[in-house]
Amino acid sequence: MEEKREQWGSKLGFILAAVGSAVGLGNIWRFPYVAYTNGGGAFLIPYFFAIFTAGIPLLILEYGMGHKYKGSTPLAIARANKKWEWLGWWPTISAFIILAYYSMILSWATNYLTFSFSKKWGDDSNAFFHNDFLQLTSSPFEFGKMIWPILLGIALIWAINWFICYKGVKGGIEKANKILLPTLITIMIIITVRAVTLNGATTGLNTLFAPDWSMVMKPKVWIAAYGQVFFSLSLAMGIMMTYSSYLPKKTDINNSAFMTAFANCGFEFLSAIAVFAILGYMAASQNLPMSEVVSSGVGLAFVVFPKVFSTMGILGTILGSLFFLCLIFAGITSSVSLTEAVAAPFSDKFGIEKNKMVTIICIIGFVISSVFATGAGLYLLDIIDNFINNYGIVVVGLLEVLLIGWIVKPKKIREHTNKISYFKIGSWWDITIKYLTPAILIFMLVQSTITEIKNPYGGYPILSLFLYGWSIIGIGVIGALLLAKRPWKDKQI
Repeated sequence: MEEKREQWGSKLGFILAAVGSAVGLGNIWRFPYVAYTNGGGAFLIPYFFAIFTAGIPLLILEYGMGHKYKGSTPLAIARANKKWEWLGWWPTISAFIILAYYSMILSWATNYLTFSFSKKWGDDSNAFFHNDFLQLTSSPFEFGKMIWPILLGIALIWAINWFICYKGVKGGIEKANKILLPTLITIMIIITVRAVTLNGATTGLNTLFAPDWSMVMKPKVWIAAYGQVFFSLSLAMGIMMTYSSYLPKKTDINNSAFMTAFANCGFEFLSAIAVFAILGYMAASQNLPMSEVVSSGVGLAFVVFPKVFSTMGILGTILGSLFFLCLIFAGITSSVSLTEAVAAPFSDKFGIEKNKMVTIICIIGFVISSVFATGAGLYLLDIIDNFINNYGIVVVGLLEVLLIGWIVKPKKIREHTNKISYFKIGSWWDITIKYLTPAILIFMLVQSTITEIKNPYGGYPILSLFLYGWSIIGIGVIGALLLAKRPWKDKQI
C-alpha cells in the first residue's frame, strides 16, 4: 500500500497546498476583528506567543505523524496506537460537517460576485442580505422554502471540489493551489494597495494597530489568540496529517511547519490592513465613529462591505468583484483540503479507489448541504460552527497532544522529523507538547464551557443548541468509535 501512495510533485506543491488550506475565510473576516477587539497592536504579543507555543509545535506534530506513519489521519494514529484510532475519525467527521456549511458560504460569495457588477443589494444591504437573499425565517426550527440561487451555488462549489480532488494530489490539488494561491495573494495585494490610499484609511489602521496594553493581562485575550492560531492553521481537522502523508521520504518537515505558519500569518496581516482601511473610509465618508462600522464574519462580508462598495461608484464595482473573488478563492483552497481529508481516510480504511470515494463524498455532501439552502441556513451555520470550533476541534487538538505527549512520546516524532530536516528542533518541543499546549487547551475548553452554561450561545432556544450543537459533537464521537471498530482492508495496521 505504501508504495502505491500518491505523492506531491514537489515540496513547494505541498507548502502551497498546506498554506491554501490554512488561508481561508477566517483570515479575511475573523482575524482583523479578533485583533481589534483584543487590544489592537497589543494583541500581537499573545498572537505570536500562540504561534510559537501551539501553532508551529502542532504543525510539526501533525506533519511528523502523517509523514512517519504514511497514512491519512485515522491510519497514521492507528499505526501509532491502535486503541486511539477513533481520534483520527472524529476530525474526519467534523471536516465533513464543516464542508457542508462552508459550501453554503462560498455559494453566497459566488452569488455576491455576480451582484457586485450591478450593486444589486441597493441602499439597504442588511435588509437585502437577510430578507431578499437569504429569506431568513424567524427561528432555527422554521426551514421555509428552498432558495434556488444558493442551492445552485452550493452545487457549483461541490462540483469544483470534486473536479480538483478527482484529479488526485499532484494533478489536482497541487495544480489548483499553484494557480489559486498566487492569484488570491495578488488580488489581496491589489485590494490592500487601493484601500490604504482611500480617504479615512489611516483612521482605520490607527484603530486596528493602536495598542491597548491593559488588554494583554486579560486571560480572554490570550484565549482569543490561541483560538485564532488554532483555527486559522487548519489544526486538528485531519487535513495536515493527511497532506503530509503524501510527502516523499526525505522532506524538511520542521522548516515546512515554520513556512506554513508564517505564510498564513502574513496573509492575515495583509487582510487586516485591507479590511480596516476600507472600514476607515466608511467611517470617514458617513461621519461615524470606527466602533460603529466594525464587524466580523458574515456581517462584515455581506452587509458592511457591500454598503461601502455602494458609495464608491465604479471603484466600488471593481473592489467589490475583487473582494468576493478573494473570498471564493480563499474558500476553495480550504474546501478542497477538507474534501481530501474526508475522502482519504475512507479510501485507506475500506480499500475503495480514491476517485470513487471522492465522488461518493461529494454527492452525499451536496445532499446534506442542501439543508443550508433553506431559510434557516444562517442559524444552522452559526450554531454548528460555534460548537465544532469551540468544542470539537479544541478537544481533538487536546487529545492529540496528550496521545503524542504521554503515550506515543514526543521524542519519537521529534527524532523522525529532525532526521530529515535541515532545521533541528530541541527538547523544548517535547515540553510544549507534553505540558504547555495541553494546559492552554484545557483552559480554553473550561472557559468556553463556563460561558456556554452561563449564557447559552447566541440567545438561541436551548433545544436548537442541543439539536444542532451538542448533538453534532455527539455524532462526531459516536461515528468515530463505530468506524474505528471496523477492520482495515488489507490489514494495513
